[in-house]
Amino acid sequence: MAHTHDHAPAHGHDHSHSHGLGHHHHPVNLKEVNQAFMIGIVLNFAFVIIEVVVGLSIHSLSLLSDAGHNLADVASLAMSLIAIRLLKVRPTERYTYGLKKTTILVALLNAAILLLSLGAIGYEAIHRLISPEPLPGKTISIVAAIGIVINALTAMLFLRSKENDLNIRSAFLHLLSDAIVSAALVVGGLIIFYTNLFWIDAALSLLVALVILFSTWQLLRDSLRLSLDGVPAGIEIRKIREGIAKMKGVKDFHHIHVWAISTTENALTAHVVVDRNCTMEYVDQLKHDIKHELLHLNIQHATLEVEMEDAPCDQADC
Repeated sequence: MAHTHDHAPAHGHDHSHSHGLGHHHHPVNLKEVNQAFMIGIVLNFAFVIIEVVVGLSIHSLSLLSDAGHNLADVASLAMSLIAIRLLKVRPTERYTYGLKKTTILVALLNAAILLLSLGAIGYEAIHRLISPEPLPGKTISIVAAIGIVINALTAMLFLRSKENDLNIRSAFLHLLSDAIVSAALVVGGLIIFYTNLFWIDAALSLLVALVILFSTWQLLRDSLRLSLDGVPAGIEIRKIREGIAKMKGVKDFHHIHVWAISTTENALTAHVVVDRNCTMEYVDQLKHDIKHELLHLNIQHATLEVEMEDAPCDQADC
């Protein structure tokens, strides 16, 4: 017997991951998150309209570029909300993981949209730096101050859940960076009001662009890695291998693959080499213990292939 599959008849019952939902480390409260996204979308969209109306009437590029930035955030909040709702779609025979991966694709799309908006802002800002236009600084400050309040309030809604999901973290980061940008615009408006240095408006819109670039780059990197089935952040293969190899009866733990099913759930497949003296009952218990241990390492779905010591492994790269 070269190896017994995880679903071999002798111990197939173990394949239904018997660790219970109560054991899910850091679950996301979907109802709470849903509500946070809805409030965030409504408030931020209202603010985008204010910024566009005022920005167009006073010809302020910093307000218009911030409106573009905020509109991208509203779109990303809406897409994240849809993605989180799709997490609940049940698996089918065609989509055996359900539609969970949409959460990763949405995070990637968000990052791409934000990077595109950067180009437009940068181009217009350089044009304005060369030929600045007179602007009412006080109006810019008042509108931006509203932005600080709206963005800070909305960011707080995501504070609790931000460590548990890439989409929630991206929403939190977007909103926090929006609040910081609004604060910069308030200062800029006051400088324009007191000094009539109108080029400050274009300089600030370039600052907006840099803030977006900084917050987006990280998101782009993380979501791209997960899209390519890379190992999710915070999970180390070496730690997994060492942790499992220490367990009684385990001789080796190899051919490990770890990937993200969604922005909140991870999966693993691996080969476990067990002591040749292990009984079938002990192997069953061992698999159960390994899956429990993996839960603590943020891996919710594990498929294990058991091999007896000395049995040749059929994987060429093992």
